[in-house]
Amino acid sequence: MTREQITVEILNIFRREFEIEQPGLDNDLRETYEFDSVDAIELLLGIERFLKSELTHDEKKMAMGIRTINQIVDYVEGLVRVRGRETHA
Repeated sequence: MTREQITVEILNIFRREFEIEQPGLDNDLRETYEFDSVDAIELLLGIERFLKSELTHDEKKMAMGIRTINQIVDYVEGLVRVRGRETHA
């Protein structure tokens, strides 16, 4: 899965779940869109649906400091990379 594919899906989640069209990839989600902890949970659920698997407690904790869409894409890209290695081990 490429970074571009991940970005497209994350943007789709923002359109579907939060009705945010064309968000800035480096905008602070809390400041710009008043993103809160409930929104963060919804986002993690959307990521789980996208990955077709549940996130572990540690994976969820890793997401705590995320502030921008680019950081979300980095996060998902890292999950995909790690999980890809686990399936090939």
